Amino acid sequence: MKKTKFPFEIWWKNAGEEEIQAAFAFSDDYLRFLNDCKTEREVADFTEAQLKEQGFQSLDELLAHRPAGAFCSLKPGDKVYKVVHGKAVLAAVIGASPAQEGFNIIASHIDSPRLDFKQTPLYEDINLALAKTHYYGGIKKYQWVTIPLAIHGTVILKDGRKVKIHLGDKEGDPCFVITDLLPHLAHEQMAKKANELVTGEGLNVLLGSLPLAPEEEKGREKAEAQSAEEEAKNKYGADPVKANLLKLLEETYGVAEEDLVSAEMEVVPAMAAKDVGFDRSLVGGYGQDDRVCSYAALQAFLEIPERPERTSMIYFSDKEEVGSQGNTGAQSAALSNFIAELCAATSENYNDLLTRRCFTNSALISADVAAAVDPNYKEAQDHLNANYIGKGIVIEKFTGARGKSGGNDANPEFMAVLRRIFDEEKIAWQNGELGKVDLGGGGTVAAYMANLGMQVIDCGTPVLSMHSPYEIAGKGDIYNTYRAYKAFLINYR
Repeated sequence: MKKTKFPFEIWWKNAGEEEIQAAFAFSDDYLRFLNDCKTEREVADFTEAQLKEQGFQSLDELLAHRPAGAFCSLKPGDKVYKVVHGKAVLAAVIGASPAQEGFNIIASHIDSPRLDFKQTPLYEDINLALAKTHYYGGIKKYQWVTIPLAIHGTVILKDGRKVKIHLGDKEGDPCFVITDLLPHLAHEQMAKKANELVTGEGLNVLLGSLPLAPEEEKGREKAEAQSAEEEAKNKYGADPVKANLLKLLEETYGVAEEDLVSAEMEVVPAMAAKDVGFDRSLVGGYGQDDRVCSYAALQAFLEIPERPERTSMIYFSDKEEVGSQGNTGAQSAALSNFIAELCAATSENYNDLLTRRCFTNSALISADVAAAVDPNYKEAQDHLNANYIGKGIVIEKFTGARGKSGGNDANPEFMAVLRRIFDEEKIAWQNGELGKVDLGGGGTVAAYMANLGMQVIDCGTPVLSMHSPYEIAGKGDIYNTYRAYKAFLINYR
């Protein structure tokens, strides 16, 4: 067994040429994923498509077609999945061991900090059309002004039809922007604290400036022209620039202003994810918290053996950035219900106690990113217990704030097993925590899973500029994250 060098070394120093090429190739595919999937709905759609390609079947469809009064019978090697309200995904490969002996699970979240349209967002001011937003998750608001933005929206019409609006990312698309005050007039603004420079109510997205002009036909009577103008005002309102925007929405998407009440319109950075650095050893892009871990987990999951020893699972949840509440968040019953369905579908004499034993005997990696030491802000970290770009996946025994509040503190027995598995597979790993004590802190989904009785630990990729519109991760760390998750799913007993 390879012994991990302690203190931990930079992975690149000891990696062979074949490993380095594999890391770069893995990140090429990851870059495409980041550019295609900027919202939780898009990640869920991508994941479902990948699962279907690999022969996974919808658990809901299997249950719907089972004979009346019969359990859905699943056997080792069967592959099933479930999508929850289009924003969370669970999938499993049934193992040879009985369900009550536990599952191997990787849980990640697929939402990221962003700006959401308010339910009544559109307005006009000083001949400009804008949208009111409400920021989602922990952001530095000043980072979101004067950068190109895209709108990724899902509108549900009253008849149930779903309309997708995706504008700002593709070549030839217009983008959107939040304006800022010029430095010549910003003396008072610059005297404010950073968290007051831009207010939440000031994050208004610029949408256009062209007023609606009534169509004029040659020889048209004045009375007809006036009537057409009055009709447009009645339909789109008296504000001419907003009216033109509403007309464009109606003509392009079939969406009226009222329809935005039942919509999720997410404003995300329009910048493309790209290689970073002369050596291309880093990945820059929006949403790497936590799509770097969810992507690595998905690819690892799709490569496990056809018939694993223990049932293997992935769980991609929503709403982590706002506390994991709601029926698509990790505090919901989604995970426990899915596991109960699997226990029932693989056991002849199912009862609730069997599911509870499954929880107790299961092991779960909370796959979430870790804060890497930034050379520009080294004072925020305890360097004996910090995470570094280039040293591999991070094992964080605990998270939380100050006195570990709100976090999970993993059992050392579980941490020892992971150390052994990672060392046997020659995976680069490091251990650390989120900054200096009393400086701040944060949590993940780990505590909610641990409350079910599982062995749980946080384990993910170190990143720079976390929660910013453009986060940075190292290609070596991304690759070792994928390898670590695969090793855990296959080898944990």
